[in-house]
Amino acid sequence: MSVLLQREIDRLKRQILELSAEVEETLVDAVRAVENRDPSLARKAAAGEAATNAHEIDIEEECLKILALHQPVASDLRFIIGVLKINQDLERIGDLAVHIAERATVLSGEAPLAGVFSLNEMSGKAQMMLKKSLDAFVNQNSAAAKAVCAADYEVDLLKKEINRQVLAAIRRQPDRLEAYLQVMHVARHLERIADHATNIAEDLIYMVQGDIVRHQVDGETGGTAGR
Repeated sequence: MSVLLQREIDRLKRQILELSAEVEETLVDAVRAVENRDPSLARKAAAGEAATNAHEIDIEEECLKILALHQPVASDLRFIIGVLKINQDLERIGDLAVHIAERATVLSGEAPLAGVFSLNEMSGKAQMMLKKSLDAFVNQNSAAAKAVCAADYEVDLLKKEINRQVLAAIRRQPDRLEAYLQVMHVARHLERIADHATNIAEDLIYMVQGDIVRHQVDGETGGTAGR
């Protein structure tokens, strides 16, 4: 690898890590906004969307520039392709976090809902999956990435349980239909965030090993949300 190409790749790593930090912060704020019924946190989460979108475009343009100017091969080529995919997944996670923040804004104007839902557990697992997938990227750790893929099934089960809980609550309080549906929407967004975290983990495995493991990790279906 030429010195110039190495410098460009190092810069690209810094850019994708900066975007990762932005997206993680947005997701944390959005989830806390739901948990605490805090419209100010919801607004903070939504305010970062434009910067995230601009950062995503910058990274894509940087990848295309490297491909055009340096024509990387082997592991360098896999890295650039992987970053292009991870970049897209991070942007989508940022969008979904903003959607969660919007639900939090609606719920903050409603009376507290009766019943206890599993949102906290589900949001914790989705955030953990995102953090671990990004840690796996930083450390180029394919074993850690495979563990993220395996956790996706747990999030899917939690979404089904929340849907069951919400439907039961709607039967008890049909007049609160709209508010309960917001909970269901949050669960759906969290499930998709977990899918995108799985995508990131799968792309890391491709970067490190050169193996395409989509739909094959630990016998479970992988992510591929939005792809």
